[in-house]
Amino acid sequence: MTPPDLMLEGRVFDGRSSRPHPATLEVRGGGVTLRLEGGPETPWTPAQMQIEPPVPGLPRVLKFPDGSRFETRDDAAVSALEARLGRNRGLGRVRRLESRWGTALGALGVTLALVAAFVVFGLPALARGAAAATPRPVLATFDRETTEFLDGDYLGPTRLSRARQAELQAAFRRVTRAAGGGYDYRLLLRDGLPEDSPITLGANAFALPNGTVVMTDQLVALSRSDRELVGVLAHEAGHVTGRHGLAAVYQGLGLTLLTVAVTGDVVSAGTFAAAVPAALLRGGYSRAAETEADRVAGAYLMEAYGTTKPLRDILARLETGRRNTDESDVEAGEGGLGDLLETHPGTAGRIEHLREIEAEGR
Repeated sequence: MTPPDLMLEGRVFDGRSSRPHPATLEVRGGGVTLRLEGGPETPWTPAQMQIEPPVPGLPRVLKFPDGSRFETRDDAAVSALEARLGRNRGLGRVRRLESRWGTALGALGVTLALVAAFVVFGLPALARGAAAATPRPVLATFDRETTEFLDGDYLGPTRLSRARQAELQAAFRRVTRAAGGGYDYRLLLRDGLPEDSPITLGANAFALPNGTVVMTDQLVALSRSDRELVGVLAHEAGHVTGRHGLAAVYQGLGLTLLTVAVTGDVVSAGTFAAAVPAALLRGGYSRAAETEADRVAGAYLMEAYGTTKPLRDILARLETGRRNTDESDVEAGEGGLGDLLETHPGTAGRIEHLREIEAEGR
């Protein structure tokens, strides 16, 4: 008898019990013979034999119509059999690539780069698109639920006099008339340092997606003129019209919230609304969002007062926490790669941008 073209040693599971049997698989001409040690032999044709794709670290597996399963550690012989029968050609090329460390590491590097690109560019783009597409009822739910959440533990009733509140409300109405957009604008004046609050908001102002702007008594006290507060209010109105707050929430909390934009599910929006203040106050806005809102505020200040200095000064005061500070007390950063990698703009950069807006408007 002529020797077999290929002979593989391994073991067989007959499909009727879990006990393996030592066996050999012989390939001769156009036939395949499965021979159990000390037992019967079964002939098969190559077409009846199924060769499973390789799995690193595991034996190669060949299956037969009667339910039997042949396993072998002779990967080279099985690969030769695959080549002879023309099986798993595509997987063979993949396997050869996987076996090369340089290629595998390169593929890993490309994968990580794609993931990073999605996080840096793709997710923000998705968040902006979802924010733009979110229906108005969902925005209203965000504002309502978030306001209730904040007033419960983080903000207290304003201590400002009725006359002072009326002045600020009138200034806010002028700002929002210029901002437009059809949002349900309202200004909430609140104490940012209530007793027993789990966090301290202090001197702060922020906008919710549907036009609610919260300004604390502490920010009012930090200002030295209403023009500075008008600059802040115009900046927050820019965040509303740009839907920056909603985009920040979507980006900060990931793709789960994007379903709200797609489905318009107001119940889901209410469920997630408690995450809005945390996302806004902890993460803030992106460089692009802050720059856009500063551009809106700068344009309003130039129209109203012919200068952007009020907003520049209050930004410097928020940076230092001191009421006797103005823009000259904030030093410009060193620039370079560190600034480029910052996700949020620095105060010095924002002040410089506002100076540029003033220079262009003269």
